[in-house]
Amino acid sequence: QVQLAESGGGLVQPGGSLRLSCSASGSISSIYAMGWYRQAPGNQRELVATISSGGITNYADSVKGRFTISRDNAKNMVYLQMNSLKPEDTDVYYCNADLGHGLASTRFRYWGKGTQVTVSS
Repeated sequence: QVQLAESGGGLVQPGGSLRLSCSASGSISSIYAMGWYRQAPGNQRELVATISSGGITNYADSVKGRFTISRDNAKNMVYLQMNSLKPEDTDVYYCNADLGHGLASTRFRYWGKGTQVTVSS
């Protein structure tokens, strides 16, 4: 069992920055990868960034160069630093634990409840 909780969302003007945090109930060192996803009402949930247990990162093209994913294993925390925010970044952002095997419904079964990010002038 893995429990995840996001925090750090809010309202920011275009060009501004936010840092999202994901707190895990236990050690994240044994999880295949941790990731951030986002979803707007009526849309599919899409990948934003992932970081593997070995520290390898991956980003969606739309956020590459602006967002940075990182982790702190000692604190069981994962972060998403978001800079140069755009209105199209407005979404609910979710933390996910990738178990690394099985069907998608099993592999990605653990999610946080989400944190709202709104970018508007």
